[in-house]
Amino acid sequence: MKTREQIEEKYKWDLTEYFKDDNEWKQTFESIKPMYEKLTTYEGKLSDSKSLLECLKLDKELDEIAARLSVYISLKVREDGKNSFYQNLSNQLDKYFNEISPRLSFITSELNELSDEHLTKLSKDKNFEDFDLTLKNFIRYKPHKLSKEEQKLMAMLSECIGGAGEVFDMLDAVDIKFEDVINSKGEKLPLNNSNYSVYVQSDDKTLRESAYKNLNGAYGKLNYVLAANYLNNVKTNSTLAKVSKFNSAFSASLFSEEVDESVYNTLVSQVNENLNVLYRYYDLKQKELGLKTFNNFDVNAELKTNVTKKYSYDEAFNLVATTMQIFGDEYVKVLNQAKNERWIDVMPNENKDTGAFAWGAYGAHPVVLLNFEGTNDSVFTLAHELGHMMHTYYSNKNNVSTKAGYEIFVAEVASTVNEMILAKTLLKNAKTKDEKLYYIDHLMNMFYGTVCRQTMFAEFEYNVHKAYENGEDVTTEAINNIYLSLAKKYFGEKVSLADEVKYEWSRIPHFYNSFYVYKYATGLISALAISNKILSGEQDAVENYKKFLASGCTKPPVELLKIAGADLTKKETFTQAFDFISSILNEWEVCSSKFSKKKTS
Repeated sequence: MKTREQIEEKYKWDLTEYFKDDNEWKQTFESIKPMYEKLTTYEGKLSDSKSLLECLKLDKELDEIAARLSVYISLKVREDGKNSFYQNLSNQLDKYFNEISPRLSFITSELNELSDEHLTKLSKDKNFEDFDLTLKNFIRYKPHKLSKEEQKLMAMLSECIGGAGEVFDMLDAVDIKFEDVINSKGEKLPLNNSNYSVYVQSDDKTLRESAYKNLNGAYGKLNYVLAANYLNNVKTNSTLAKVSKFNSAFSASLFSEEVDESVYNTLVSQVNENLNVLYRYYDLKQKELGLKTFNNFDVNAELKTNVTKKYSYDEAFNLVATTMQIFGDEYVKVLNQAKNERWIDVMPNENKDTGAFAWGAYGAHPVVLLNFEGTNDSVFTLAHELGHMMHTYYSNKNNVSTKAGYEIFVAEVASTVNEMILAKTLLKNAKTKDEKLYYIDHLMNMFYGTVCRQTMFAEFEYNVHKAYENGEDVTTEAINNIYLSLAKKYFGEKVSLADEVKYEWSRIPHFYNSFYVYKYATGLISALAISNKILSGEQDAVENYKKFLASGCTKPPVELLKIAGADLTKKETFTQAFDFISSILNEWEVCSSKFSKKKTS
C-alpha cells in the first residue's frame, strides 16, 4: 500500500478552507482561550436576559470555531494514524477542552434553574431566535437535569470516562495485523480492512473463506481485550444514563433525538417477521452460485455474470453525478465543486482511517474520506458519502449553526437515498439479463447489509446493554454467545456459520457510538419510500426531499422524514420495503436461467 506522500495531490482533500496551514490552526487555538475566559465571566448572571443573550451568542461563536479546530485536526490524524505531530496537537486540544469544560458547566446549570415559563417566553423572543430550539430543549430535559455541582463533576470526569472508541480506532487503524489470505490456486495475498470487501465478493470460495476467517480471527486473538474495551463503553453509557435519571442507555439515546421507542421496536419486529424473505435470498443465491453448501461468508459473493465492472475514480464520479441529475442542476453543480475543489480524500494509504465517512464543521465545506478500490462497491460508497455531504451542505447553507446540525437518526437517509436512486436507475437501464442480475445482486446485498445486518447489530448492542443493566455477568464468552445466537437466527438453519462469526462483533466500530446502527436500517427503509416517490415522478417529491435536506434540526427527525415522504410511525412503511425486496427476488427468478420462469411469492 502507498504511503501518504506517494498519493497524487488531486486525490487528497484540501483543508485550507478550515485553516490555511498548521500555523493558522495554532494561532486560532490560542485566540479562543481569552474568549473562553470571557465566557466564564457570565457565571451567576444568566437570570438576566441581556446577559443570557450575550453569553449564548459568544458560546455559539466559540462552538463554531472549536468545531473547525476539532474537525481539522481529527482529519489530519485520520490521514495517517502514526503521524505524531498531529496526534500531539489533537491531545493538546482535547486537554484544553477538558480543562475549560467544567468551568462552563454553569451555563447548563443556570438555564436549568430558569422556570419553564421564562424559558418559553425567551424562546418566542425574536432576539433569541437563533436559540429557540436550545431553550425548548432545556424545558424538555428538565426531568433529567443535574445540579450545578453534578454538572461540573460530570464535565470534569469527561476525559476519564470515555475513550473506548478511540482505543478501538487506533488498534483498528494501526496495531492489528492480518495473516495473508489464500485463494483456490494456493496463492498468498495480503489482507487489510480495505481489500477485505474485494475478497469476500470474489467468485473464489476458498478466497472468501480465507479472508473471512483470517480477518475475524485476527480480532478473535484479541477477544478478551476487545470485549473488555467494549464492555467499558457499555458501562459508561449505562452509568451516564442513570446519572441523568433515564431507565437505560437505550432510553437516553432515543430521548436525545426525540424518537419514540416504537420506531425501533417496529423495525426489529418487522425484520424478524420477514426473515423468511432473507432466507429466500440465501437460497436463491446458493442456487445461482451453484454451491453445494452455503456459508455466511458466501452472502457477499458476486453472482457469476458476464458483466465486468471496474471503474477509475473519474468514471465512478461521473456515473454518480449523472444519475443525481434527477435532483437538479444546483445539486450536481455542488457535487462537481466538491470534486474539483478537493473536498474528497480518495485513495487508501498506509495508516489511513479505514472505511469511509463524510464530515464537516459549520463555516467550512464538508469533506469525504474514501478508500477507493475501483469496484462496484466503491461506486456505491461514493454515492453514499456524497449523500451525507450534500445533506450537510444544504443544512449548513440554510440554517444558523444552532439549527444546522441534523440528528444522527436522519444522518443515514440522504446517503441511502443516493444509493437507492443509483441502484434502481442502473437496474432499470440494464440491457441484458446478466446486467439485471448484477444490479439485483447489488440491491439485495445493500438491503441485506443495511436493513437486516444492521438490525441484527442493533439487537446485539441492545441485548448486551440490557444484560449489563439487569445485573448479569457479562463475560467475554457471554458477549460472543449473544452475537452467535443472533447470527444463527438471522442466517437460519440452512446457512453454515464459520466458527469465527462469534468474533465478528468485535470489529464493528459503530458499536462505540451506541444505538447508531439501527438508524442505518430505518434510513434505508426511509430511502426506499423517498426514492420510490422521486423515481415515479410524484409531484413535488424532489422539492420536498430537498426541503428535508435543508431543514437541519428544526423539527424532530421523524417529523422531518414525513416532509421527505417517509412516515416511520406507520407499519406500512416497513412492510412496503419488504414487498419491494420480494418483487426484486421475483425479478431475479425471471432473469436467471437457474430458475423456472414462474414467479414465486
